[in-house]
Amino acid sequence: VQLQASGGGLVQAGNSLKLSCSVSGMRVGTSAVSWYRQSTGKEREWVAAMNVNGMTSYPDTIKGRFTISRNNAKNMVYLQMNSLEPEDTAVYYCKTRKAQRDYWGQGTQVTVSS
Repeated sequence: VQLQASGGGLVQAGNSLKLSCSVSGMRVGTSAVSWYRQSTGKEREWVAAMNVNGMTSYPDTIKGRFTISRNNAKNMVYLQMNSLEPEDTAVYYCKTRKAQRDYWGQGTQVTVSS
């Protein structure tokens, strides 16, 4: 299983960005998928998840601004991020799970300027 995140970049506060995660070696609709982020000097934190039934969940700090989605036909997972804040600056990772093992993408940098 391999995951590759992309779509990061430099944006101004208040703008939007959509991250993509390409998954190979498994079907995205057969396992939960999630996004995490890690800022410099901080622990990696969860920001969005979608289970096999398509139900989504977010931490309270994110709810309403980020949206996770997937395209089963393209085997892709997405993270739409709106109303970005400088505090959202981090490396963003996609993750999935297969046979009781977690698989992570390599991360994509998102930088939000004030």
